[in-house]
Amino acid sequence: MKIMLKLNDQLLADAKALASQQRTSLTRLIEEGLQLRLRAQAPGRSPICLPVYPGRGGLVAVVNPLSNKAMGDGA
Repeated sequence: MKIMLKLNDQLLADAKALASQQRTSLTRLIEEGLQLRLRAQAPGRSPICLPVYPGRGGLVAVVNPLSNKAMGDGA
């Protein structure tokens, strides 16, 4: 579908330069931007909260943190 947009001259120039740099079309660049904004505004979506371990401690003193084998063996 064709539409007409009125864009700020500098914004258009920057978008054209980015599209050229990324070897894509201005249309595709605008489509990707709209998709990102629409996904971010989707109703019912909440930000992802990753669980964080609240404990204390760390590595056992005899474990060498630079050795994958020692980390896997636990000693």
